[in-house]
Amino acid sequence: MPRPSLEVADIFRAHGPAWRTVNTGHVSLGQLKVMSAIESCRTAALGGLP
Repeated sequence: MPRPSLEVADIFRAHGPAWRTVNTGHVSLGQLKVMSAIESCRTAALGGLP
């Protein structure tokens, strides 16, 4: 199955930092950890293809 042209991780990578800034104090540490894990998914840092 081919990789979709757009994934949630792509959106998080593009807009996550700004979203976290706007929502500081309203997002739990657990939610931030999940966002970070999704952003790292399928990246060279985890052994995936860039």
